[in-house]
Amino acid sequence: MIVRSLEDLKAQGRYREKPGAWTSSRYLLRDDDVGFTMTQTTVAAGTRQIMEYKNHVEANLIIEGEGTVTDTATGQTYALAPGVMYTLDKHDRHELEATTDLRIVCVFTPALVGEESHDEDGSYPLL
Repeated sequence: MIVRSLEDLKAQGRYREKPGAWTSSRYLLRDDDVGFTMTQTTVAAGTRQIMEYKNHVEANLIIEGEGTVTDTATGQTYALAPGVMYTLDKHDRHELEATTDLRIVCVFTPALVGEESHDEDGSYPLL
């Protein structure tokens, strides 16, 4: 059984942040050998990010806050609020905008190593 607290993640180097933009608490990674990654991400109010996970499928569950996610290919925008889930099942290029601080539980497959950072396309490389 794997049990971790936020304090554990920080001590283990599994916590990343870009001050004023986001934090990423990486609860499960590839070395946990469960086949997926689970993070809790907080996106700061007033920020926008364009991302496209070319190498991963990502599912997101909004736990707290409000914002929007826009499919950049179609222009369709979806409201985000607690209890709303969106999944980038086709490696969809998207824009995430946080109206208030957004707290999101994210699941990635294949699992992340933990050292990934977004490249110029807003994607994570396969490590």
